[in-house]
Amino acid sequence: MSAERRPNVVMILTDDHASRTIGAYGSEINATPRIDEIGKAGWRFDHCMVGNALCSPSRASILTGTHSHVNGVTTLVTPIDASQPTFVSQLKAAGYRTAMIGKWHMGHGEGHDPQGFDYWDVLIGADGQGEYWNPLFLSAEGEHVVEGYATDVITDMALNWVDSLQGDDPWCVLIYHKAPHRPWQPKPEHAALYRNAIPLPDTFDDDYESRSSSVRRALMRVADSLNVDDLKQDVPEGLDYDAAARWKYQRLMEDYLACVHSVDENVGRVIDWLRARGDFDDTLLMYASDQGFFLGEHGWFDKRLMFEDSLRMPMLMSYPRKAPGGGVHEGLVMNVDFAQSILEAANVPSHPRMHGRSFWRDLTGEDPEPAAEGVYYRYWEHDDVFHHAPAHYGYRTDRYKLIYYYNDGLGIPGTGPFAYPPEWELYDLREDPEEVHNVAADPAYREVREMLEAAMWREQERLGDAPHPSQPLPRLLVQRDDLVQGAAGR
Repeated sequence: MSAERRPNVVMILTDDHASRTIGAYGSEINATPRIDEIGKAGWRFDHCMVGNALCSPSRASILTGTHSHVNGVTTLVTPIDASQPTFVSQLKAAGYRTAMIGKWHMGHGEGHDPQGFDYWDVLIGADGQGEYWNPLFLSAEGEHVVEGYATDVITDMALNWVDSLQGDDPWCVLIYHKAPHRPWQPKPEHAALYRNAIPLPDTFDDDYESRSSSVRRALMRVADSLNVDDLKQDVPEGLDYDAAARWKYQRLMEDYLACVHSVDENVGRVIDWLRARGDFDDTLLMYASDQGFFLGEHGWFDKRLMFEDSLRMPMLMSYPRKAPGGGVHEGLVMNVDFAQSILEAANVPSHPRMHGRSFWRDLTGEDPEPAAEGVYYRYWEHDDVFHHAPAHYGYRTDRYKLIYYYNDGLGIPGTGPFAYPPEWELYDLREDPEEVHNVAADPAYREVREMLEAAMWREQERLGDAPHPSQPLPRLLVQRDDLVQGAAGR
């Protein structure tokens, strides 16, 4: 293959895969040698952040390169307008063959099914989440069931599609898995792999002292919110509350890690297939999750909140022909950056509406754009019936994280009817990496908080996202406006 040929693109996206269960990120509880292989051949991103830690919104942001307020997918029940520009539609217009196989989960029906793909075949069972076994798919030809385990089936379908192509046009295939999403159903041959005790996270017994009432209301505790469908069996009799919580954690981890094991095997299948075709060096191969996931940190499971375990996505990427291997990207990047980065690597123009920043030249060293000073996050699905997580937005720099819980669903589908008083949280990630000390009211952090409030307001303005009416104009910006008006009057 010519070194000048545009890269093929393979994006493998999983659902709810926590970074700490990947070997490349230092896991001490499981091994993922095939996922790690992508990082060894390419780059590991240590600070890749999601803009809205929820399945549908994150997928929309990855595809469109825009934040939720622009692409319209704010909650799990706000379907995408699939006609909007995406990195895939840009690739297709530039001559790529394109396919989407697996978990779509952004709505179905006219205007919502995948567009801009030569081929698509997506999970539709279980309210769009898809089943682990014998999954139901929807393609342009209609519904059909495919026998087998979803992680294997999705891989089979993706590789078969590429193998069916004729000619030398470059291609892009999205391989989007359900795993390791709840309810964590592993293959039988993997079910016993992780039955040894898994150490509890240091913050498993977090009492939320100093934290806002907003996060205390969330129904995501391992001790209280895992159900029989999740656990697959009743809690043993005779366990007190704390012992039952620890038993539930072990059951969760046993199945979760077994699902990850199957993902790793299938990533290996893709790598081996690319190598056998002679395509590995000329393929931009990405592995990521649609967001992070709490696995007992702060006593929680699930995602949604702007704490690091939910906010930080694993992301590994290789393209050996163009980018050196074995690198670690330590700057702040986001899921909205994926679209522009893929397009730049493929020498295809991005769309003007896309947010974010291409990180492609960070990897090649060819005149990279200035690094992002901070990233903006907004979770819209306020007080939903199952999780009761609060609506909030925030701004994270390399050291600090400011969060404003505005606690209002704004009448958006999928949100609850009740509003609560707004609250602030602030974390110093250098001094408090586990985020157990909210210093928003600490006088020692007053200047830091004021600078972050102003930076977040300016970022909202840049992105075109309106602050909630309850959020006051930051004091530093009030002073700036007063100075500008005073200078104009002189």
